[in-house]
Order: sequence, then structure tokens, then C-alpha cells
Amino acid sequence: MKLWVGVTDTNWFNNLARLSRESGLDEVNFWQPGGRGSFKILQPGEPFLFKLRHPINKIVGGGFFVYWTRLPMSLAWEAFREKNGAFSYEEMRRLILRRRNEPLTSKEDFNIGCIILAQPFFFSEEKWINVPRDWSPSIQQGKHYLIDQEPGKSIWQEVELRLELDKYYRRQENQWAVTREGERRIAESPRYGEGILIKPRLGQGTFRVLVTDAYQRACAITFEHSLPALEAAHIKPFSLGGNHEIKNGLLLRSDLHRLFDKGYLTITPDYHIEVSRRLREDFANGHTYYPLRGQRLHHLPPNPADHPDKNLLIWHNEEVYKG
Repeated sequence: MKLWVGVTDTNWFNNLARLSRESGLDEVNFWQPGGRGSFKILQPGEPFLFKLRHPINKIVGGGFFVYWTRLPMSLAWEAFREKNGAFSYEEMRRLILRRRNEPLTSKEDFNIGCIILAQPFFFSEEKWINVPRDWSPSIQQGKHYLIDQEPGKSIWQEVELRLELDKYYRRQENQWAVTREGERRIAESPRYGEGILIKPRLGQGTFRVLVTDAYQRACAITFEHSLPALEAAHIKPFSLGGNHEIKNGLLLRSDLHRLFDKGYLTITPDYHIEVSRRLREDFANGHTYYPLRGQRLHHLPPNPADHPDKNLLIWHNEEVYKG
């Protein structure tokens, strides 16, 4: 098992740490302004740690790797918003253009690399961790370490200790003071040691990106490829117990997404399209959509494991579709 120590901007870290304190965070986008490379070092669930830029040689937090992709700046903002480490699209855009040495007046929607991380954590300054001795100031992007070998083993043990202490503090909050003895017991308790690959809990932004890429950036019904017009639809909404998983998603053109959510359109368990008669009754219209009735989905993910879950489609047919 590996971990990655990635070099990051202080403002990016501070913005996200503040957001985490104020409202909590389930995901962040560690973006790469160039958009040309890729990130293949980590497997999903392996740790990605944040190291502030030189001369601050400290590891200050991290998260768990989920996925890497390349997205237009605008879509990265729509998917993750403030979880990009900026408080507005204009701020994020300025940061990226400066890093790319592009004029701030540019209207281009540049592609950027997106390293998507789940369950991020941010250490207070007194808990920052020194970088290992083999860290060179010339490192611009980051460096990977093996968790079962030094110095990666020591880095991960220090991270684990801080995460366990944070959990302990939260459990005791508003109950009684955390004692030195309590801290000592945590420090001396058995650690994971070689590390355990976790299954990260996915957030809404990650769901959108994973569904978009699983469907190869094409609408499941029309095969439309215009990315700004496409949206990731939940079959069973998250608010009703649905998960942020690809098999609970469909990539749809925005108008079809709205009809699906409102029950005027559904997908049968054998992947055929149904359009409700209520569309005509309620709006005296629908001529654009009724020709879709009975057609099989035009496009499904290449990986069968990512196909829409048939039980969830049955749920949508019975609980949402207007018939």
C-alpha cells in the first residue's frame, strides 16, 4: 500500500480547512492547472497527504484517493464548487490562469487535472508533521512512499495518531475534558501499521464526475456529447436513501434529467424508455419526447458493473414515474 505526499498551495489548504471547520467536508478536488498529465500512483482508498509549498516543510492534512480525470474548469467548479479550495468560480479561474501563465482576460475554458479525494482531514498547526529527511525542496508536485517501509511507515503512523486523537476529542466534546492519560492510551494503542485500504464514502461532486466518465461523456438516451448540457441523475435520490454510486446514476441531457426526476420519464429494468401520458395532459405538449417511448437506451457504460441497478429502476418505475 502506498501514500502520496502532494505539494499544495497554502491558500487552497486554508480555504478548505476553514470550510471543514464551519460545515464539514466529504470530498475535495485537488486540481492540477496544466491539465496535461495524469495521476496513476495511487489506488482508490489509498492516502493522499497535503504538504505546503516550500519553505513550509510540513504535512498538514490529507484525504483518500478516489479518482483522477481531466475536466473543463467550469465543470470542475459546477461539480465541487467551494470544495475546489476557492470561494467563487472567478477566484478559482484566476488562480488557474495565473498558474498556466495565461492572460486573466482569456475566455478559454481550459481543461484541468482533477484528483478527487474523499473524507479529507486538516490538521491544526500544532499537529503538522515534519516531512521526511529525503524530501527535496526541488520537488514540485509530490512523492510517493510505501506504508510498510520507512519513512512512509512513520509518516502514516503520525497521521493515524492525529486522526485517532481527533476522533477521541470529538467523542468527549461537551462531556468531559480530554486528559493526558487519554491521549497516552491512544498513542500506545495498536495502529493499523501497514495500512488498510478503505472504501471512501463518495460525495455529490464525485458522483457527478464518475457517472459522467462511466458513460463516456454521452447522454444515455440521446448520445448527446455536449458536456455543458449533460447532468448526472440519481435513480433513487440521495435524500431518499440512494447512494452516490455509478449504478444509481444515469447521464442525461439536462431536460431529460428534469423529466426523469419529476416522473414524466423513466427507464424500465430492461433498459427501455417510457414517457408518461401526463406530459401531454399536464402541459398539452411532449411531442419532442414521445418518439423516445419504447426505445432501448442508446448508450450504457462499457463496464457492466456500472450499468443502472435494475432494482433501483423498479423503485423509480413504482415510486416516481407518473404512468
